[in-house]
This record gives sequence, structure tokens and C-alpha cells, in this order.
Amino acid sequence: MATKRKYGKKASKKVKKAMHERKSGTLRSGRSGKKVKSRKQAIAIGLSEARRSGAKVPKKKSSKKKSSKKSAKKK
Repeated sequence: MATKRKYGKKASKKVKKAMHERKSGTLRSGRSGKKVKSRKQAIAIGLSEARRSGAKVPKKKSSKKKSSKKSAKKK
């Protein structure tokens, strides 16, 4: 039984391209333009490019902000 693909083919191509760029040392990140060394960061860049181009990519998981704990009870 065939299962649904979570990511589209276009998304995997973008990630593959980003990984090749990272290997060759030409992948740069964001505004600062620093060289990307991390494998995870390369994948994230590839997925965000795929998202922008309209490929089938699940939405980002938004991090829920933790409410700040109040300091110890006042005496």
C-alpha cells in the first residue's frame, strides 16, 4: 500500500541542491551571508527555498513562547 509523500519532489531537489552547495562551500545563509557548515541548516535552507517556490512542504512548527515564571513569592 502506497503512503502519501510528506514532501514533494521539488522540495527534495531543492534540499539536494543546498546540500551540494554546502559540500562545495558555496552555501551562504541569510543577510549576513555567512558560510553554512551545518547539515541541518543546509536542509532548512533548502526547505525554505522550496516553500517560497510553492513546493509541497509541511508548515513550520511554530515554537510556543513559554510564559515567564514569576520569581519566588514576596515576603
